[in-house]
Amino acid sequence: MQLIAPDILLEGRGLTGAMAGTILVLGLALWLFGWRWHRFWVVSGITLTAGVIGLNAGQAAGGQVLAVGLLLAVAAGMMALELARVIAFLAGGVGAWFAAQWVLPQAQELWAVFLSGGLFGLLLYRVWTMLLTSLIGTLLASHAGLIVLEPITKSDLAAWAGRNVAALNGLVVAIAVLGLLLQVAASPDPAAKDEKEAKKSRKKKEKPEPKEEPEAKDSEESSDPAWWKRLLRKAA
Repeated sequence: MQLIAPDILLEGRGLTGAMAGTILVLGLALWLFGWRWHRFWVVSGITLTAGVIGLNAGQAAGGQVLAVGLLLAVAAGMMALELARVIAFLAGGVGAWFAAQWVLPQAQELWAVFLSGGLFGLLLYRVWTMLLTSLIGTLLASHAGLIVLEPITKSDLAAWAGRNVAALNGLVVAIAVLGLLLQVAASPDPAAKDEKEAKKSRKKKEKPEPKEEPEAKDSEESSDPAWWKRLLRKAA
């Protein structure tokens, strides 16, 4: 399996520098803000995909191409958030299928693997969305970055990617995991917010003495959970 595909790099040579740079910035934004902006990514991605499918279907049927594409894009955009769970199930199942084939090429009955991966995608929707957006952003940014660097370095980066498949696959996986951790760290913590609001409400109800304020502050700071506990709570 080649995560950095030389064929895509060869096809991308026809892109302008501005277009490749836009894809690079889009990939970095998806890699870093996948979960925080996940509603935007889901709605825009489903709308764009449905519009392209509608245009192709209208062109094949010989009807009103623009009308079919526009109506299908609007309908898919309105149902995007409801379809997000279905997409998470399918993405989890397909990811588990490819992972099983990669580790065990001779494995049989992969439908059970597909269903298990889909169920985990639903149960761990937040973590799976972070991982999926981080991986997609890494792939977009990696391909666009190599396309931008090829005319600067004046070398055949497509052939270089074909010679270094294992190293590039490991690098892409490492960057995707790093993006997952950054998204978890940057995501808001609802539990901590509720705790702060509860503390504020208790402080308003109670009237502590001025001398006891430093001790209360120290006790609040000591009661804060460790950083790794906050990280796991955000990903839950």
